[in-house]
Amino acid sequence: MPCRVIGVRFKKAGKVYYFDPAADELAPGDEVIVETVRGLEYGQVVTGPLEIMDDHVVTPLKKVIRKATEEDRRHLAAVRDKERHAYAVCAQKIMAHGLPMKLIEAEKTFDESKLIFYFTAEGRIDFRELVKDLAAVFRTRIELRQIGVRDEAKMMGGLGCCGRELCCATWLADFASVSIRMAKEQNLPLNPTKISGICGRLMCCLKYENELYEEAREGYPPVNSRVTTPDGEGKVTGINIFKKTLTIELKESKMVKEYPLAQIKTQDAGCDGGGNANGNAQAGGEQAAGTGKRPAQDKKAGCPAPRRKQCPALGAGAGVRTGSGS
Repeated sequence: MPCRVIGVRFKKAGKVYYFDPAADELAPGDEVIVETVRGLEYGQVVTGPLEIMDDHVVTPLKKVIRKATEEDRRHLAAVRDKERHAYAVCAQKIMAHGLPMKLIEAEKTFDESKLIFYFTAEGRIDFRELVKDLAAVFRTRIELRQIGVRDEAKMMGGLGCCGRELCCATWLADFASVSIRMAKEQNLPLNPTKISGICGRLMCCLKYENELYEEAREGYPPVNSRVTTPDGEGKVTGINIFKKTLTIELKESKMVKEYPLAQIKTQDAGCDGGGNANGNAQAGGEQAAGTGKRPAQDKKAGCPAPRRKQCPALGAGAGVRTGSGS
């Protein structure tokens, strides 16, 4: 059954949470007061109203309390001032206790029922005494939350190597998984200083175009595969999807040359040494037709091995059994 919802965001580039707009007429850009698990919060409508199915949201939905008033805005400004004061006090307490932790941000809920401090540290920190001191000063619920370096960069903000503000601090709501394989697929230099962000992790933007690179490479033979060029056989050492060319190391001369994709023919079978194992095996089968026995495989055509193994040139799932047939 569909339900009517609006999407509310509490921080810039933060996650979007769904709420029941009730009878209020709300539009993107409106500021609202909503009830959350942390208490009353001040947020901004970014989507909706929308009709979505019940199984796409966590029910029951909490309702919007009201549209934000001028008094609410003044109260929010006062809360922000208290957050800055709380940050300074907590930083002093951390130094007094000699804790190896870096304070990143202090956050207070709109109803001032909870005060949250975000920090980073190399390992686990025993901050029980610190919490007692902070609770004695602020007389409210205290929560210390350890975060990672990517969340630190998101909160602190900054400029990326492209000269623009960090994606995570401006519009990226969730961190996607990024691997070194994505850099290899895009022929980027595997230099950590070139492909890492200010957080020290792989740049999130490696993910943006990775799917397009994977689609573009589908019509190309893989690196290290054997191919036939106008100058003879060779091995693929590089791919340029923009120029639609391949870099080939020729088998005989060991020269490295670049060829257009249209001039390259892939070899259907054979291992490292080349050759057409399938063709030889088929010929042997024709010679043995009518004998009722499997032909013995030509050792020169196959991939000799003491047991069944996969031949890279035959592709995944293909196997070559060596030795005489039974």
